[in-house]
Order: sequence, then structure tokens, then C-alpha cells
Amino acid sequence: MTDLTKTPVTVITGFLGAGKTTLIRHLMQNPQGKRLAVLVNEFGTMGVDGDILKSCADENCPAENILELSNGCICCTVADDFIPTLEKLMAMPARPDHILIETSGLALPKPLLKAFDWPAIRSRITVDGVIALADAEAVAAGRFAPDEAAVEAQRATDPSLDHETPLSEVFEDQIACADIVLLSKADLAGEAGLAAARAAIEAEAPRKLPILPLTDGVIDPRVILGLGAAAEDDLDARPSHHDGADDHEHDDFDSVVIELPEIADPADLVARIQRLARERNVLRVKGHVAVAGKPMRLLVQAVGERVRHQFDRPWGDQPRLSRLVVIAEHDDIDEAAIREVLHG
Repeated sequence: MTDLTKTPVTVITGFLGAGKTTLIRHLMQNPQGKRLAVLVNEFGTMGVDGDILKSCADENCPAENILELSNGCICCTVADDFIPTLEKLMAMPARPDHILIETSGLALPKPLLKAFDWPAIRSRITVDGVIALADAEAVAAGRFAPDEAAVEAQRATDPSLDHETPLSEVFEDQIACADIVLLSKADLAGEAGLAAARAAIEAEAPRKLPILPLTDGVIDPRVILGLGAAAEDDLDARPSHHDGADDHEHDDFDSVVIELPEIADPADLVARIQRLARERNVLRVKGHVAVAGKPMRLLVQAVGERVRHQFDRPWGDQPRLSRLVVIAEHDDIDEAAIREVLHG
């Protein structure tokens, strides 16, 4: 007998470095008896997030169930990549019970939801819910927008000024599309920061949304999975700055991949990445680095001047290649200048 039950998909969106991968790792480790699959849409050419998730694969979410789309935004490559990838997952001998989609930090979620209206998948898949992550500390400080101090000063002195920027539109569209908002890194924000972040999100949300604190990606999966939102049928309740547009562009952002020699001191690399954030307006840095004398590779994840690094696994048979993805707004990408800072 043909199974007419639709496979639920949870779309996990959020600004750069909000903690999407950390949340998915937690869900993989707490699958509630479900067989999971994960689809990662990277911005840039290196699949860092997919590599991190594959290192956590187990019988509930085997490595073959973790797929990457790294050649463009999901919603811009629907026919060529997105639909075939979903069909590949659905054709597996052990079909997943639930699919998690991690969007690029720069992605607008609503065009992705529209893709679920394609006949090839509409009868087989439903969007169970859209989960938006927001860095509580950053949102409380207004850092979802570039040049936040200048923007706030302009707002205070000239309320008629058109101060919308690409970054603020991304943030607002992600919140407007969400069924639940998770305030990540709640431990860093504190109670006052959480209250400020919650107020900022409530001001942007088109409707009342659950807004929950999150630390280290830990949350009861029952809270965010099984929502039954059927978001593909609920698009009118999810307004976007791009409603009415035939398509959308990501030309506001760009990325470069920088290769490095082995480093001697991770602290020195951290200082260089922080310098990029201050001097070159770099938004995000992520990748793996070889440290002299160390058999394990160093995983580097940076959001602005906040840099986290840890040794994640041995290089093994892989070449000890140090490569970092650097993401910024288009006009701030100067590959030669970025390379000079990182190489010293």
C-alpha cells in the first residue's frame, strides 16, 4: 500500500553565526526515536557546517542522510539542486521520518517555502515549521544591522531617513517567516539582554510568536518539532520585504576562501580575525586550520569579533590544509586586504 503520509520538514533559519548548526547537532543527538535527515545550504564553496554535522552522524542520522548544497541559495537552485536532493532523500531505502534544513545565514526563508509548492514534492513533503535563531546578545545590542551606532544615531535625528539595509531586511524576513524564535547564547546575554532582544524581535514580528532562550543549542525537541504548521500553505501570514518580486539576489554579500600555512599560535589567528571584523567589516569567518605540532585540526567559527575555536578531530589521511571562508557585504570583500591581514 502506498504511504500517503507527508514527511515533515523543519526549516532552521537565522542570521550569521546564530547557532543553527549547534541546534541541529543537539537534535541529532536527541532524535526522539525518529530517523533524521539533514540538508545544509552553505554560502560559499566550503562545506564547514556539513562537515561538522557529519562528524556527529549515527544510526538515527547516518552520514548518507546529511547532504549539502554549496553552489548557491536553495531557493535560487530549486529545479537543478533542491528538488533532486529532496527526491534523493525520499528515495532512500530507509526513508527519513523528519528532514531538517539548515539555510545559509544570508537566506531569505519565504522563497524557500514557495519551493515546497512544486508538484514534484508537494504531495510528499510538508513544512512542519520554521525555526528562526537570533543571537540574543547581538540583537539586544542592535548588531543585526551593520554600523549599528551610526544607524541608531540617524534614526534618532531623522525619523524619515530610509535606514533599511540588506542585513536588517534579512533579519526581519527571517523573524516574519518564523513559527518559533530561539534566542541563542542566552547565557552570554543575561536577563537584561534577553529582555532587550525579546522586545526587539516582538517589534519586528508581524504576529505574536513564541520567543524562547537557548544555550548551547539545547532545547526539548518536542518544543520545535511536530508543529504541523504546513507553512507552505500559510505564506500570506509570513510577510517579506520581497513580496511581489519575481526573484531575489544575494549580490549584497560575497565570500572568499583564504588558504593559510600552518599556524603556531591560535591566539594570534584570533587577533587577526578580530582585526578583520573591526577594520574590514567582516561578518563571519569559519573553517579548519592546521596548528604546528598538533595532530588534530582546529575548527574556527567567528561572528564579528567573537571568535570560538576548538580541536575537533584528527587530520588522519586528509591533507593538512588550512582554509577559512570569509563572508562580508559585497563592497567590503577585498580579497587581497583580507589575505594580508590573515597571513600577516
